[in-house]
Amino acid sequence: MANIKSSAKRDVKSKELRAKNRADKTELKTMMKKFDAAVAEGNRETAVSAYKVAVKTVDRAAGKGLLHKNNAAHKKSAMATKLNEMA
Repeated sequence: MANIKSSAKRDVKSKELRAKNRADKTELKTMMKKFDAAVAEGNRETAVSAYKVAVKTVDRAAGKGLLHKNNAAHKKSAMATKLNEMA
């Protein structure tokens, strides 16, 4: 346990931020999996709507610093390729 008051505050704050980051990353992974499931199912309408949500989630994660911008671009490009291959 921290001996200094400010250190104790930082400990509490870091735990809160860690929980928030974990929740955001979990949401990101869930949206990516929903998109992959829609593509595997072969339903284009569902895949398009899941793609829009997944891209939005990836952009939000990159904006918050959970993903590097190049990693976000890579994920979006891969999803777009999968979607276009469904045609």
